[in-house]
Amino acid sequence: MAGGVWILGHASAETWRGLTAATGLGFLFVVAWRCLLIVVGRRKATEIASPDLWPRYTILAALHDEAEVVGQLIQRLSAIDYPADRLQGMLVLEAHDHATREAALAVARPVWLEVFDAPPGKPGTKPRALNCALPHATGDLLTVYDAEDAPDPGQLKEAASRFLADAGGQLACLQAPLRIRPARGSRTPFIDRQFAAEYASLFEIALPGLTQMGLPFPLGGTSNHFRVDVLRAIGAWDSWNVTEDADLGFRLWRNGWRMGVISRPTWETPPGDLHDWLPQRTRWLKGYMQTWGVHTRDLLGLGPRGLFALIMTLGVGLASAALYGPTLCWVLASVLVAGAAGLWPETSSLALSVLVLGAAAAWLSCILGARRAGVPYGPWDMIAAPAYWSLLSLAFTQALWRLVVEPFAWDKTRHRREVPAGADHGALDETGPHGLSAGHVPAPEPVA
Repeated sequence: MAGGVWILGHASAETWRGLTAATGLGFLFVVAWRCLLIVVGRRKATEIASPDLWPRYTILAALHDEAEVVGQLIQRLSAIDYPADRLQGMLVLEAHDHATREAALAVARPVWLEVFDAPPGKPGTKPRALNCALPHATGDLLTVYDAEDAPDPGQLKEAASRFLADAGGQLACLQAPLRIRPARGSRTPFIDRQFAAEYASLFEIALPGLTQMGLPFPLGGTSNHFRVDVLRAIGAWDSWNVTEDADLGFRLWRNGWRMGVISRPTWETPPGDLHDWLPQRTRWLKGYMQTWGVHTRDLLGLGPRGLFALIMTLGVGLASAALYGPTLCWVLASVLVAGAAGLWPETSSLALSVLVLGAAAAWLSCILGARRAGVPYGPWDMIAAPAYWSLLSLAFTQALWRLVVEPFAWDKTRHRREVPAGADHGALDETGPHGLSAGHVPAPEPVA
């Protein structure tokens, strides 16, 4: 590293111009890639077959300090449309979490849903809790939900139908789209709306596009549906990775399995204000760094296509998060200094192309994704988006520091009981958060 710094410090003007041009062309390639995902990223509708016997299904929900919302979660899981005699559900709790346990036991639960206590141990992470429950799973298929989730009642049947229709037997995991609906009376509309559009861009555009091209992708932290035999064969979740979902997607690929997406969504609420958003995003970016470090130790195991997907999802996501804030500051400083001097700010055509086309691709992905998800995204959201993207640089800086000092610490996101703005839970696939008709988190981020 020291040698690299010395070389950069003594590089000629021609070398700097060459590096700048290469970087700019790299960003334009990412813009073109985003446009390709927009073009191919249409989710195909799935016909739900009705087999004589549905596969057994296990539902896991790892909860920690969720006494406030566990009753709401139980109500939503109870509404799932799947034969009760083919279901097994476990609310996976930490042994010391007496408040959540008492709240769960105080609510009427379906006969197939039990409370499971994970034994004490380290690390205190969600993937460890899931790994503790996995040996007790009796299902052929398995899905994971979070405390704040409101899954579409037909989601399990759609996933099961897709697995049953997989003639090649290589489909190991299906990701349902995650959609954000702000709670009624939210005091953080800026973060809520940007967060919802960000999710829409990822789950409605990027992941379907990657699936259409047969490439791996980092899974979302919830609503992934697995074949249990495959999950066990590859070692399940990495208990020490704080974005175990991102790691698992590429680990499945390494072992020769395919992933896909389905259309029935899971609705969630946004994290809340900056005090809640920042720790969550810090954990995500820290986990992406962990996953990047793990999977770049053996590049040959990913193969060319897997390595390309890793770079274009986690690699670009991390680089973009690091550069958003400094780039915006540089642009604003250049404009202000030039304006104070009475000059027109000088910039190369390549830099201007990166700036304009990058923002346009990000906006277009959010617009189309939001339309498919049935979430609002308008001109004022587009104007405010660069400020939100710049917050990612703050989270990136904190994530890098936390990776050094507390690499396995799990920043808990507080979940609050939801007072929905509109749709009832039984028709979440039909009505969006503002009464809009719904069409069909993070990894790839908008290009700076």
